[in-house]
Amino acid sequence: MEGRTDMGNAHLTRRTLLIGTTAVALGATTGTATGMTAGTARTTAATAEVPSLWREFTRTPLTHPQIPYIGRAGHRGGARRLPRPRVVADVRDFGAVADGTTDSAPAINRAIAAAGRAGGGTVTIPPGTFRIDDVIRIGHSNVVLRGAGSGRTTLFATKNLTELIGVYGSRYGGDKSSWSWAGGLIWLAPTARWDSLVAAIRAKAWPFEGWTGNRRDEWRSLTRVEPARQGEGTVTVTDPSALRPGALVLLRLADDAAHTLLEHMCGGGPGPEAYTWDDKTKLTSYVPYEWPVRITRVHGRRVTLERPLPLDVRPEWDPQLTTHVQELTGSGVEGLTLEATEQPQQPHLLDKGHNGVVFQCAYDCWADDVTVRHVDNGFGLVAASACTLRRTRVAGRGSHHPYFCREGSHDNLIEEFTIEARTTPAPSGTQLHGINVEGLSSHNVWSRGDMRMGTFDSHRGLPFANVRTDITVHNDGRHGGDASAGPLFGARFTHWNVRVTNGRAGMIRLDGLAPCSATVGLNEVREFDQIDVPDFTGDLHSRLELYGTTDVVRPRNLYDAQRELLR
Repeated sequence: MEGRTDMGNAHLTRRTLLIGTTAVALGATTGTATGMTAGTARTTAATAEVPSLWREFTRTPLTHPQIPYIGRAGHRGGARRLPRPRVVADVRDFGAVADGTTDSAPAINRAIAAAGRAGGGTVTIPPGTFRIDDVIRIGHSNVVLRGAGSGRTTLFATKNLTELIGVYGSRYGGDKSSWSWAGGLIWLAPTARWDSLVAAIRAKAWPFEGWTGNRRDEWRSLTRVEPARQGEGTVTVTDPSALRPGALVLLRLADDAAHTLLEHMCGGGPGPEAYTWDDKTKLTSYVPYEWPVRITRVHGRRVTLERPLPLDVRPEWDPQLTTHVQELTGSGVEGLTLEATEQPQQPHLLDKGHNGVVFQCAYDCWADDVTVRHVDNGFGLVAASACTLRRTRVAGRGSHHPYFCREGSHDNLIEEFTIEARTTPAPSGTQLHGINVEGLSSHNVWSRGDMRMGTFDSHRGLPFANVRTDITVHNDGRHGGDASAGPLFGARFTHWNVRVTNGRAGMIRLDGLAPCSATVGLNEVREFDQIDVPDFTGDLHSRLELYGTTDVVRPRNLYDAQRELLR
């Protein structure tokens, strides 16, 4: 890793140069396709085009002003093969019964707990329908819950999180239900963290949900970090004595009185400098920015990280490497469907918590071949990083957030995902978002998606440097977010090869909306029924290329291409 991420932008590998040369050659043989409608596929070599933005990116992949480097997003840096730990338990041996009527949650949780005590392993669930009347909790590292396939194993959930845990109000006040954006009926979180969250909810002491505890005070400094630049993979620290290879640490960046950290997240310049930050109290409560990352090498005071820095490191932001609550790592859920009882969707922000699968304070965890049906909120990443969600599906009566990514979640990969069209009409007063990102979350990727409803929901809270690529979307959702949560977009959002089937521009065409962004390979869209407006004045320094085309941009998938670029 040190040789790849601490090289700056000048020392590209032979493989990089070869790919760049191939891209240029391909681009030279093609023409421009314009005026194409959504759903019209142009995929032959005669119409494929390599945009100038890609050529630029290959020259400066770690510091490009509009396109973030996300080539190491996901479990173990985007590893294609997920772990297959040995089978240590079968839920039937603990009393689970696939009759659809016996409450099997206690048996499943006993099997998971036994695997945790054994140091990890796989807990299997055979084909059939297993009723669950409680939350299924994975709280120990290296534990995998594996069904026989999403079409063969079903967990039928009869209760919601309000019934099981209690009313969960918002720490920002009002009558909102935090189950509208938190918690799952399958909940992957370290046991101690889960216990503390549940205790706080039942005490009505509405908690922070992230890496440093309910009051954000469960951390200590390991060392200060000297100035560094975005994209560097090695940092210099004041005192390396508490650091070791393989350890997970937080890079912690506070803001200063002039909010220069928030401005930097937006790309800097006159627009962010003129923006009013002080009254955005929800946004400022998200700061400090906390980025979990593993250490790969310690050599004197030089510390190599497994991913390049997402931002500059400046003295005025009091940069530190710190501790955090114990993480959940190496755990996953596979091969099953979680089906909730079909209840009408609740009014906006009053969800009761018929929620799907949530990862919280999790690192290097995953879901594979998992479907959720009839849920309020589908798959959640809450203070979760470096996780992979692969072959996941949201189905049934319609969801508030089919996918949510919040509370400082970074470097996650959601690929081969599907949001099905709702099976019943949306009740009055409900809301649909889609693939959500908020709360300073950065460097997350949504790749190869089929969205039959919803939108690209940047939900305020200044998410930045996120990528949506190779996605077909029926764009009928709306973004959310309180005004006090600040901008919809930070810098370096990229939408690459997106096919909008109903021609609606909102939240997908980014030029004129998001600062320092890139929209590449988008079919013709128009503005209607929209609420998105730019947050910053002046030149946004955003780019639009291969607009009015469908599937002609090469590389077709930005994440896959970036993975190959710096391997």
